[in-house]
Parts: sequence; C-alpha cells; structure tokens
Amino acid sequence: MRFGDVLFETSVPGLPLIGRGKVRDIYSVDDKHLLIVTTDRLSAYDVVLPDPVPGKGEVLTKISLFWFRMMADIIDNQLTDMTVDDVIDDANLCDLLRDQSLVVKRLKPLPIEAVVRGYLSGSGWRDYLDSGQVCGLDLPKGLQQAEKLPRTLFTPASKAAAGGHDENIRFEQVVELIGENLANRVRDVSIEIYERAAAYALERGIIIADTKFEFGLDDEGRLHFIDEALTPDSSRFWPVDDYRVGTSPPSFDKQFVRDYLDTLDWDRTSPGPELPVEILEQTAKKYAEALTRMTR
Repeated sequence: MRFGDVLFETSVPGLPLIGRGKVRDIYSVDDKHLLIVTTDRLSAYDVVLPDPVPGKGEVLTKISLFWFRMMADIIDNQLTDMTVDDVIDDANLCDLLRDQSLVVKRLKPLPIEAVVRGYLSGSGWRDYLDSGQVCGLDLPKGLQQAEKLPRTLFTPASKAAAGGHDENIRFEQVVELIGENLANRVRDVSIEIYERAAAYALERGIIIADTKFEFGLDDEGRLHFIDEALTPDSSRFWPVDDYRVGTSPPSFDKQFVRDYLDTLDWDRTSPGPELPVEILEQTAKKYAEALTRMTR
C-alpha cells in the first residue's frame, strides 16, 4: 500500500506473511530464507504512528547493508546473495519493493535486545538519575545528560510482546535467558561492533550515542547479526557540531519525532497522533542526511 512516495504496508502474493512489526513486514520464502520489507512506517514509544516517512525504508535498508558488510569480519550476518527478484515473479512488485527489501537467512532470534551505550542518554539517563546505575552497572557520581561514559556499556533489554515496551535488564538476566557463554559472546561482539562504528561515524561528524542490536542462531548454533544495523531507528545519532553536555542534543534519528510528541497531550498508547507534514519532511531529511554522511 503506497501513498504517493511512501510505502506503509505490503502484500506479497504467493509468500506467507509471518509477521508485521513496527516497521518491517516479514514473509516466508522457504525453509531457509525470509523476505524482509522495511516499510516507511514510523514508531515512537513502541507505538506505530499513522503517518509514514517518505524514503525511510530505503534509507534503513541501505544503512543496514553498509554496516552488515563492514562488520562481516567480526560476526556472520543474515545477508544472502538472493534478491527480491529471485523470490517474486511480479516485475512491478519487485520494482516497488527492491530498494527496501532483503532476502535473508531464516534464523532463530535471541530473546533480548543487545543495547550498547557510549553516552548517557534516553532510558540510561533516566535510570542513572534514579539509581546511579544503568542496568545494574555502577557509574561515577555527577555525570551529566549526554556525557560520554567512562567506558562502553552493554545494557541489554528484554524483548516485549507486540504492543508492549522493552525493559532494561541486568546482564545476569541475559545469562539466565541464553546461557553464560552465549551471553558473554553477545556482549563482547556488541561492544566491538559499536566501538568500530562509533569511531568511523565520528570521523564523519556523527556521534553514535547508543544503539541496539539483534542476534540470531542458525541450526548449528552459530551466532548471526540480524534485523537492522546501526540505523536512525535503532540508534541515537548526534551531529558533532551541535553536541553539548548537559542537554539533549539534536539528532539525525527519530528523537526529533519523540521531542515533538512530548509537546502533545498523548499518553504514549495506541493510536498514535497524526504528525504535521513539516515534521515528516524534517524527519525524512534527517534520515537521508545520516545515510549520506555515513556512507559517502
């Protein structure tokens, strides 16, 4: 379902729809592969908003491809050599979906979000104000909002059911969920990916304040990097030139939308409010600029 230049929802005849997430529509190709279509839907506070962002799905797909390929020497990922043209017969539908679709390996997702933080912001900042900790990790007293952390933190979250909210959890809970060896591997590889990406982005004028990763296992138990990679949807990107400690810096990600929503009388439950055209256009520009800066 495309409105003008945006794709809000998809239908692919001949491929069973497995799930429709906040942003992605997932189809079964065969026992080994999935088709993931990244739509232009926008979510905030775990609610899908009624207005899509032009070009968002294409931006997220291109950024993810860029990072998956850069990190391939660190960890296997979900990518395959197949394209949408290999799994859909309808040429017009292929043209519609090609720039925002991936045919990926069918893997078993781990039941956690692997969140990595280099700066104190978002829910980490709120946790710190309440307890002086983030996910049970002690931090020095007197840190300010948006301050660079003394070290990179792995601060996992639980995966909420549809319509629910992810919640920060302690590393010990990750061990209980997936076992100690796998928990250590996920933590270490998450930090390695983040630190490489953060150094790369900084050279291009962008601070990656934090990000979240997802991982899955193949039939042999090998860990894979899945879902999306260091996108404006999954990360907090700040322009270096506008970064100030003690503030909530302007961003290339959907924090811009969250900041607008925070001015409304909305209880963060569905249905979400409609967004003004200018907010959608500015968000689209921010996403596009993040792609340009990261991949130039």
